[in-house]
Amino acid sequence: MKIVVVDDDKLICMSLKTIIEASSSIEVKALGYSGEEAIELYNEYKPDIMLMDIRMDGMTGLEAGKSILKKHSDAKILFLTTFEDDEYIITALKLGAKGYILKQHFEGIVSALKAVYGGQSVFGQEVVSKLPSILKETNHKKDISQFDLSEKEFDIINLVSKGFSNKEIANELFLSEGTIRNYISSILEKLELRDRTQLAIFYFNNLT
Repeated sequence: MKIVVVDDDKLICMSLKTIIEASSSIEVKALGYSGEEAIELYNEYKPDIMLMDIRMDGMTGLEAGKSILKKHSDAKILFLTTFEDDEYIITALKLGAKGYILKQHFEGIVSALKAVYGGQSVFGQEVVSKLPSILKETNHKKDISQFDLSEKEFDIINLVSKGFSNKEIANELFLSEGTIRNYISSILEKLELRDRTQLAIFYFNNLT
């Protein structure tokens, strides 16, 4: 796995590099110190994951992430920050970020990177616990009949919104993991959503 780390604090950047490269399966290709540099480094290295701070002088990590995803819709961006502001969480989710974790939980950074590399979305427990309330605050109910969701699809979306993995959903609904994978692919296509994170947002905004 090849990643790029961006944080405007050079000491933090070097510390993250040391922590991450302790795992032999991860290579830090480059370090950046601004949002502008993040965009340049992504275009140059096309990393498997961009690990980026949110609050930086000048262009923020969120602004840089938006620019990167506009050009590279498949980019995997994992935000790392000391802040838990609801506004940042909502913006990161809407951008299509693959994760949002807090710096003080440095011991979980490597496992978070591996999870994102494997196709999962990763959010720290503090963030996950906030999702229902902050998403409902911005909730505008819509007529969901247009989405033509079956009861089984609704059940799967509900479990995805709770953070269940495919295996856990399969066990809960007594189906195979392959069947759940197919259901989720079909649901994402039907709702024109990119990934499980956007599916969770859809659930809280439309089905609760």
